[in-house]
Amino acid sequence: MNLALAHSRARAGVVAPAVRVEVHLGGGLPNFTLVGLPAAAVRESRERVRSAIQNAQFEFPQRRITVNLAPADLPKDGGRYDLAIALAILAASGQIPVHALADLEVLGELALTGELKPVDGVLPAAMAAAAEGRLLILPAGNGPEAALAQGVHARTARTLPEVCAHLQGLRSLPLAEPPAPDSGLGRQYPDLGDVRGQAGARRVLEIAAAGGHHLLFIGPPGCGKTLLASRLPGLLPDASEAEALETAAVHSVSGRGIDLAHWRQRPYRAPHHLSSSVAMAGGGPNPRPGEISLAHHGVLFLDELGEWSRHTLEVLRQPLESGVVTVSRAARQAQFPARFQLVAAMNPCPCGWAGDPSGRCACSAESVLRYRSKLSGPLMDRIDLQLAVPRMPPEHLRPEAPRGESTAQVRTRVLAARDRQRARAGALNAHFTQAQTEQHCRLAPADQSLLEQAMARLQLSARAMHRILRVARSIADLEASDDIATAHLAEAIGYRLLDRGLPGAG
Repeated sequence: MNLALAHSRARAGVVAPAVRVEVHLGGGLPNFTLVGLPAAAVRESRERVRSAIQNAQFEFPQRRITVNLAPADLPKDGGRYDLAIALAILAASGQIPVHALADLEVLGELALTGELKPVDGVLPAAMAAAAEGRLLILPAGNGPEAALAQGVHARTARTLPEVCAHLQGLRSLPLAEPPAPDSGLGRQYPDLGDVRGQAGARRVLEIAAAGGHHLLFIGPPGCGKTLLASRLPGLLPDASEAEALETAAVHSVSGRGIDLAHWRQRPYRAPHHLSSSVAMAGGGPNPRPGEISLAHHGVLFLDELGEWSRHTLEVLRQPLESGVVTVSRAARQAQFPARFQLVAAMNPCPCGWAGDPSGRCACSAESVLRYRSKLSGPLMDRIDLQLAVPRMPPEHLRPEAPRGESTAQVRTRVLAARDRQRARAGALNAHFTQAQTEQHCRLAPADQSLLEQAMARLQLSARAMHRILRVARSIADLEASDDIATAHLAEAIGYRLLDRGLPGAG
């Protein structure tokens, strides 16, 4: 037999397209040719595979070897095809049975010794292999990640000889085992009860959690904006298995790996304000997900929003609406999910004290305007809840000062409100389409008139109007109300802080 075929998987965004590794042994002077749009790391596999086969005590064929990675127009990168190439060469030279590769997919990078090294992007490949009904063989280091995929039949190996022994029927490889649970610790989040005072901010945090709304805190340094933002993940419901797998797949292809001990928890990402637009949206020659995708089904916290580059902030606009980000390059395009909940915090001016009763702000009107100009109108339009957070009086910070409700108490109301939303429309209020908003956020005639007056006075856009309606619907759900009352609508309008004019604007 001079021809053999092995199956593997590429990495393209969060999907894993199939790759056929075809090997032909021909006559002529010994040569090793690799075709099929391989990147440099794939071309280098020729030397890794040659040494691994020889050091595993197999014979490397002294013939004209042609390896084709099909489809030819799909870019291939990384060392993930090493094992498939080695097995196909051994099958073509008759050292292992060809038929053993028929219903099998393999992934893994080979060391020169024949040892199998882990690769990234395994979870999407495992999910794809399960959908095809094929056995997946991969390095032992990737076993726990692969076992997360539903219905996958995966086996792990540490060396090339172990894989060959399994294919020859001499010794079975162990099944991939899922990661151990996180020792029964459950949800470990900071408690909202630690926040003293700030009743308005706590209220807005509850509304944001209930409806999935984006949120902006504006206030002086040290007033508790970051403290409040860190409490949001604890108020959210546990991620479903489907949501957790989607998030884990993004982390799998990011190159950073999956936190296998806490993969069921919703992510909380807090990038630094010096992060670039590529770091936020994703990119690179072989596109990888950015922070907004790593926060998929979780919370993205942007602190010091006024210090961010305007160009970086603008990449948020489309994902905030669509829930996906598409990274296009000349040679390829990748789409990553980005259904995150944005929580941002900023000072009202460069010194941070504009509008404070102390009057200590010394910023000029020009510097305040320049500081706030980084936040474009279209971006602010997409943030449903905008709240000024005041500086707390010292007496409210005493150890004996009354504590607010705990995370567990508030979370009970949040979960009940979300249950109503799921039962009503199968989606969170913040994710309503225009048609769903019109259907489920109807107002009484007097309230409709109130909304129209607010739109005219505040010069609100149609997007802002729909977002006000969705926030009002969330407030009504927290009170178990079937209808949006005047109080619910008035409260929702009040949270358009930047439309009303930020204190200290001069």
